[in-house]
Amino acid sequence: MEWRDHVISDNKVLLGKPTVKGTRVSVEHIIGLLAQGWTEQQILENYPRLTNESLQAVFSYIQDCMKDGLLYSNA
Repeated sequence: MEWRDHVISDNKVLLGKPTVKGTRVSVEHIIGLLAQGWTEQQILENYPRLTNESLQAVFSYIQDCMKDGLLYSNA
């Protein structure tokens, strides 16, 4: 899965937050929904422009960010 095909950052969309390509749905919003207990199926039903593949891309993006140390502090 190449997340770069599905997750983009554009300064003109949501102030440059990473979003799913072709939508205004941010990675942050998707992760927030999952943290609130939403299932992947509920997200797909409520955001019909998202696909299973785009959700996989979001997870892959988060994994890469964590692997690169971008999501946590060394303090």
